[in-house]
Amino acid sequence: MKTITKPLSDSLLTYPVELLGNKEDLLFVDIETTGFAARSSQLYLIGCVSFEDGHWTITQFFAQSPNQEKELLLAFFHFCRGKKTLLHYNGNNFDLPYLKQKYHSHGMEVPFRDMDGIDLYKRVMPYKQLLGVENLKQKTMEQFLSITRTDTYDGGQLINIYRDYVSQNALYEKQVMLQNASEETDATHEAALQKTLQSVKALEKILLLHNADDMTGMFRLLPLLAYSDLLLQPSKLTKISAKKVTTPTGEVRQSLLIRLRVSSPLPKDLQVNKKGARLSVEKNEALLEIPLLSGELKYFYSNYKDYYYLPAEDTAMHKSVATFVSPEHRTQATAATCYTRKEGTYLPQWDLLFEPVFRTSLDDPTLYFELTDELKHSPEQLYEYALHILDFMMHERKR
Repeated sequence: MKTITKPLSDSLLTYPVELLGNKEDLLFVDIETTGFAARSSQLYLIGCVSFEDGHWTITQFFAQSPNQEKELLLAFFHFCRGKKTLLHYNGNNFDLPYLKQKYHSHGMEVPFRDMDGIDLYKRVMPYKQLLGVENLKQKTMEQFLSITRTDTYDGGQLINIYRDYVSQNALYEKQVMLQNASEETDATHEAALQKTLQSVKALEKILLLHNADDMTGMFRLLPLLAYSDLLLQPSKLTKISAKKVTTPTGEVRQSLLIRLRVSSPLPKDLQVNKKGARLSVEKNEALLEIPLLSGELKYFYSNYKDYYYLPAEDTAMHKSVATFVSPEHRTQATAATCYTRKEGTYLPQWDLLFEPVFRTSLDDPTLYFELTDELKHSPEQLYEYALHILDFMMHERKR
């Protein structure tokens, strides 16, 4: 087994990694195998990125032959000591279950059993449509962030390359053994030996480069976490204001503007428009523009069987109060007519956040709440509302 280490430039890190924990506690991992099923395939390479002796470092544990698999697992077991958080890209679906099965098959303890896990793939998955990408494969996301790699192979192609490597490496070891056993140096045998060695090195370079590019790419994909951080990490409310626009037809439209400073800058600016609301994020500055509705809305009572509807007044009245109204001026209220009307200025909400709730009609999926003077002077409630709007803008919802 070989262990290869090389430094990773700090300039490649453009994400505030302290949001994930202490640098010394973090461990990135990616594996290379000869198949998807752990029982019938070979684990031949475990790549890691960690913070060692004040520097980010790539460490690769490489099996030069299939019988070194247990040695590979043992080296990774010791390397995990002292680490608290395991980071990977789609490792929940492949790398970690594969490693667990390999450790169990060799009668070994799983080293990351008690470690926290962060799957970058899982974190970015809810925002696939928002980012406009075809799929969430690692190479696709690297292209999204304009990350280039030297490696041109995929994991499937490397299976045969590893098999060729094992064969060539075994041949090289045999040639070395024969040469050492010979008392004379044969130029022909020496040439053959060097040719095999060059082949071994070339194949090994391809295998290690692919994994190193995967590890470097994963490290550079950390800024993708900034999209989920919009909701997971605290923001700072920096300004609240109003916007008034007069349309060419003379209609006056008003919006509430909420500015936030987010915890980690987005790798790409974001613009989202949905249901009349707009989200704009540049680096770590976010602007929410939410339309205000000024006018009359309806508050619906749920217990409509206890109400009469008064058509002349276009309102519902509880039966205990409406007994004085003559029968010809009242009807039994239905769910759609059991309401009172109120004039005011309202903000939309797509889940129940603030009460009382108002609607334009019973079947309107958009809920509204009144923008009261108390709410205008409550930064805590406005921040809560901003997070609600962020969540609505960032996720697809079905109603």
